[in-house]
Amino acid sequence: MKRTLSALEGQPLEGERALVRVDFNVPLKDGRVADATRITATLPTIAWLRGRGCRVILLSHLGRPNGSRDPKYSLRPVAAELERQLGSPVTFIEDPTTPEAEQQSRHLKRGQVALVENTRFWSGEETNDPALAASFARLGDIFVNDAFGTAHRAHASTEGVARLVKPAVAGLLMQRELEYLGTALSNPKRPFVAILGGAKISGKIDVIEAMLPKVDEILIGGAMACTFFAAMGLEIGKSLVERDKVELARDLIARAGKKIVVPVGAVVAAEAKPGVRTTSVARDAIPRDQAVFDIDQRTRDDYAARIRRAKTVLWNGPMGVAEVPPFDQGTLSIAKAMVEATGRGATTVVGGGDSAAAVATAGIQDRMSHVSTGGGASLEFLEGKTLPGVAALDDA
Repeated sequence: MKRTLSALEGQPLEGERALVRVDFNVPLKDGRVADATRITATLPTIAWLRGRGCRVILLSHLGRPNGSRDPKYSLRPVAAELERQLGSPVTFIEDPTTPEAEQQSRHLKRGQVALVENTRFWSGEETNDPALAASFARLGDIFVNDAFGTAHRAHASTEGVARLVKPAVAGLLMQRELEYLGTALSNPKRPFVAILGGAKISGKIDVIEAMLPKVDEILIGGAMACTFFAAMGLEIGKSLVERDKVELARDLIARAGKKIVVPVGAVVAAEAKPGVRTTSVARDAIPRDQAVFDIDQRTRDDYAARIRRAKTVLWNGPMGVAEVPPFDQGTLSIAKAMVEATGRGATTVVGGGDSAAAVATAGIQDRMSHVSTGGGASLEFLEGKTLPGVAALDDA
């Protein structure tokens, strides 16, 4: 367990500079923030600190500028959106490595917020350069990591600075992520059902291996189901399949028994594009000139029934080519079933990435117990890996 903001209650925080790592890696369009979900998610932590008289300095990356100052990756549009959401001015710190940056942080008024320019504008960020971490550290008196989405990276603004600024604690969003994902792994209410989709089994093999001893069922979807079909000796037509993972899938089926559940059928087509002719077929009747692009209605009904019976549900990965209608129907059916399960009292966790995007598109993210903000981080957490950005925080 790691220390959280609540551990700072009772300490003299008035006037302290709270250096907060946030995940403002948001999409921009025409110089404006196109989706402010990640900004909104961090507001409770910012409000907590401001309410206790802290001066709040925010660190974040945006995109992949590769250690150079690329204007299209500037956080200035994010600062404008943050000002709108906070209803108060946000100071912008251009260069955290200068003496002027430290002076700016010290001249902030109590409750005032500053945003530092994109941490990846400096080449030392992704190499966890000690000198850059020290520059960040000079901007704060306490460190708060509220960026779960970057916690699996040992960068200067995540791991490096947490070693230098103490106390170093988890923010409210980080705490929520760790609590929900941790509970799903360590003490789940049963039945515990995991749903894993996406294109490749290779990207999920460590998750499957880690989850097998803990779950009651793993429901397989997405193109990775085709690798399982091949392992079962079925025709998969022109579907995406990882030939070098077929034996691995066969071994998983043998070891898992009834725990691994594969689709009973599929939606097939000549290609994945809108308006294409589609057919629903049984898994043992996939045509040689077609490819699998979604789970069929029978599988949707089967999976939905299993989800509705569950007490803990964890989902990572779409059931088909969710970005291309009509191949989004399987993924949407999973999302709706999870909403029903939540209503019945189940703990439902969406593990970031494409699944979180699908839930957001459907406008039902608030009807799940928790939607993770970290795709890669949530996967590594589920795999049982140590997240450097979390490990560097103070132990409870």
